[in-house]
Amino acid sequence: MAKAVLQALSVAVIGGGWAGCAAAMELARAGHAVTVYEAARTLGGRARKVEREAQDKLTVLDNGQHILLGAYTETLRLLKLSGQDPSDVILDLPLQMRYPDGSGGMDFIAPRWPAPLHLAWALLRATGLGRADKVALMRFSSAMRWMGWQLYNDCTVSELLERFDQTDRLIQLMWRPLCLAALNTPPERASAKVFVNVLHDSLGARRRRASDMLIPKTNLSALFPEAAARYVESHGGQLKLGAKVVSLQALPDGRWQLNRAATHDRVVLATSSSQAASLLASVGDPAVEGVVAQLQAFAFEAISTCYLQYDTAVRLDLPFYALVDAPEQAHWGQFVFDRGQLDARQAGLLAVVISASGRAAAQGHEALAQAVAAQLAQVLRMPQLAQPAWTQVITEKRATFACTPDLPRPANATGLPGLVLAGDYTTGDYPATIEAAVRSGVQAAALVCQINTPATKA
Repeated sequence: MAKAVLQALSVAVIGGGWAGCAAAMELARAGHAVTVYEAARTLGGRARKVEREAQDKLTVLDNGQHILLGAYTETLRLLKLSGQDPSDVILDLPLQMRYPDGSGGMDFIAPRWPAPLHLAWALLRATGLGRADKVALMRFSSAMRWMGWQLYNDCTVSELLERFDQTDRLIQLMWRPLCLAALNTPPERASAKVFVNVLHDSLGARRRRASDMLIPKTNLSALFPEAAARYVESHGGQLKLGAKVVSLQALPDGRWQLNRAATHDRVVLATSSSQAASLLASVGDPAVEGVVAQLQAFAFEAISTCYLQYDTAVRLDLPFYALVDAPEQAHWGQFVFDRGQLDARQAGLLAVVISASGRAAAQGHEALAQAVAAQLAQVLRMPQLAQPAWTQVITEKRATFACTPDLPRPANATGLPGLVLAGDYTTGDYPATIEAAVRSGVQAAALVCQINTPATKA
């Protein structure tokens, strides 16, 4: 008796970032012949490793310091599928917002108790917050739970916080840094609906582990993209680095041609939004004009990471601290990470993150690094931090799209047969995060499998 089976297809994945690697893994797992085309020589896209040589030593940095969440279920699933043991490559910490002693911040850390008791206890024990601040936080959390963590009418995060009478101090020490870290968009311009989605999957989750803060102990390329590449190659796929795709052409037989050369049955377009717009425009089909317009309409936010190398004996009391950002005092840093507590080979290396960093980056790299060093020396009460051995500022000018209210985002499906999008900018509940990219890649792969043509086997 004949039965329908899915035919193995040749699939091109254009882009070796987290979305492209996720799509490639899922397609390889489904039995398709995958070829990944990456224009750069390093995998990871906007979350990748960067090598720096200083004082006759090669140091592997990241183009941006990241925190993942326990709610990143697809990222964690694919990490395991790629052969990574999360406990080996990730430092798992409980939810916390801890500022250096005497810096004017607060100390909030959740115990590893069942949800939501862990948050209640953390709030009860938190220092640096007054009674009015704690009542405001409880009021906001209760209201969100009653509303099912859903907003039907979008507004800015600032408007949402004002609606629920959040105190100025709570906004400064918790909501603003969380919004900047998650959406990379200032609260006065950020989408409240997307912010609440992130809070729902972390603070509002039924599983306590969903709110855990996960800090990579290895560089971002090694964390997932390179492991994903090994998985794809072990399943018969190919990886082509330094291979830039500049044009797409739909062939009469339904296949796709890249750069007027290689042909594939299906294509997953997993580049940046601007590159995706350019490649879709090269197709010359009116059916994608709306998608191209959406991709071209994105505004962008920068992220800067300032690395400061000190003597290897320098060590913070915690793996990371939140910092009170006060641009009027040239305090640009929002979080500082002790890389030596993540990787012993990087002892004495601190990484300071500045989200939505347009104003900070405009200071220039040298001036910004000096300001960050002075900020650390002051707030950590460690005068020696004012004089690092070397500094490196890495600014991704188009790190994420500006996550504003009611922002139109394109679907994975482009409207053209056999051509799908993957990227953190496609339609979804999350802002431009690693998890959003991975989820989009998984969804793109699922679409490719759905549009596969059944064959008949006796």
